[in-house]
Amino acid sequence: MTEFALARDAAERAARESYGKLVAYLARRCGIEDAEDALADAFASALERWPRDGVPRAPEAWLLVAARHRFLDRVRDDGRAARLHERLAAAAREAQWAFERSPELGDDRLGLMFACAHPAIEASIRAPLMLQAVLGLDAARIASAFLIAPAAMGQRLVRAKHKIAATRIPLRVPEAEELPDRLDAVLAAIYAAYSGGWDDPGGNDSRTRGMAVEAIWLGRLLAQIAPNEPEVSGLLALMLYTNSRAAARRDRGGTFVALEDQHVELWNGAAIDEAEGLLKRAFEAKRPGRFQLEAAIQSAHSVRRFAREPDWAAIVALYDELMRLTASPVVALNRAVALGRRSGPARGLEALGAIASDPRLEGYQPYWAARADLLARAGQREAARVAYTHALGLTVDPSVRRYLALSMEGAT
Repeated sequence: MTEFALARDAAERAARESYGKLVAYLARRCGIEDAEDALADAFASALERWPRDGVPRAPEAWLLVAARHRFLDRVRDDGRAARLHERLAAAAREAQWAFERSPELGDDRLGLMFACAHPAIEASIRAPLMLQAVLGLDAARIASAFLIAPAAMGQRLVRAKHKIAATRIPLRVPEAEELPDRLDAVLAAIYAAYSGGWDDPGGNDSRTRGMAVEAIWLGRLLAQIAPNEPEVSGLLALMLYTNSRAAARRDRGGTFVALEDQHVELWNGAAIDEAEGLLKRAFEAKRPGRFQLEAAIQSAHSVRRFAREPDWAAIVALYDELMRLTASPVVALNRAVALGRRSGPARGLEALGAIASDPRLEGYQPYWAARADLLARAGQREAARVAYTHALGLTVDPSVRRYLALSMEGAT
């Protein structure tokens, strides 16, 4: 690997591992938009200078100092008020002193996430805002995760950041009595971050590489802050269940392996056992919620490690309850797949037909992949070929493309 490639990898790794921590640290002192702008310039500078000068011993410290310089440059360039100049300069000095004392920077990410979940922020934009502010995802990627047009998502994110600045929302973890009103949005953002990394297990997308591990870390941190919230335990259990199968998701050739075909000896039994304990504790609170139900579905699949077939009737019942809570087209899609397993492909296709007119599913690859599988199992070869072709056209991951192509070949 060339020196330039090594430097670029180091910059990407620093962005992946430190972006949220750095933006949260600066945002708490100077505002989200200023922090994002300064760090964007700092990362660009790293990509320019590190190949020439070498990767610094403490990349996070280097980036924070570079961001500090960009803060001061921007203030001078746009002529903003002296008070703002002093606020930014004070934050920069504090950051430099902090790194001189210790290379370990305090972690304000949960505080930033809870600020994004403040009641003053529109409910539907809270989780997307966290994904951009804490993890640096662009509007297009976030829009795809939430089935919203990218332009509309971008506009709503900008308005939300202005709202945080205008209303002076504090960037901190709220007191216990304030937690319930904000917790759902924080949980949704952590899970969306996890899903972004989980959908790219090969690490092909630098924007989401390592995000699943980061999300689990945030879930553990949140569980320490809110140990008696069952949905927090439910979310952490859900992530541990699915992450326990990471080693089984690709075969030796790198092709995707569907859950029902995975070798269970490759699953992480310790992670599953931890998830089972978390889910049991969550259910004892007798306050069921979305993440507890989703974790229970994953628990039902995990019985395969004991050479038992999943209880598809129970899984369908859990999806029924999830539909009652969320009315989500993605939940309806997964329910149709489970129904196809319980009662045959014709019933699954019937359930898919009930949601086929939802425009949000037109460009949603899992919908077409599920439809293709059900059609193939129903013996409708030509219709299955059309659906597989559509799914392939929407698939970016080469390992999933190979899996779909092989499935199409076997079915048609």
